[in-house]
Amino acid sequence: QVQLVESGGGSVQAGGSLRLSCAASGYTASNYCMGWFRQAPGKEREGVATINLYGYITYAEAVKGRFTISRDNAKNTLHLQMNSLKPEDTAMYYCAADLNGRRGLCRGRTEADFGYWGQGTQVTVSS
Repeated sequence: QVQLVESGGGSVQAGGSLRLSCAASGYTASNYCMGWFRQAPGKEREGVATINLYGYITYAEAVKGRFTISRDNAKNTLHLQMNSLKPEDTAMYYCAADLNGRRGLCRGRTEADFGYWGQGTQVTVSS
């Protein structure tokens, strides 16, 4: 049974940092595409970053240069290091997995491309 459990969210002031973690179980996370998404109140869920089997990474323009996605294969865990946080980064952050991508590639960067989701962890950035 595939499970994704996020942790590491919290409240910080603008300019601060947080590191989110996503513990995966029921499959080997490093063999598949994984991603981070976020959803702010009243807004649609949006992609933040993705990483595929080969370590190819994509970022949303809004977070480039500030956020870093990474994997700890030994712990079957995905991370999102968030630096220089801004109030507009406030959202529920979700970890997601695409187990249907061919040969570990990401089919896309939209919500519809990912079939497995965690429950989310809240990130609040105050000005």
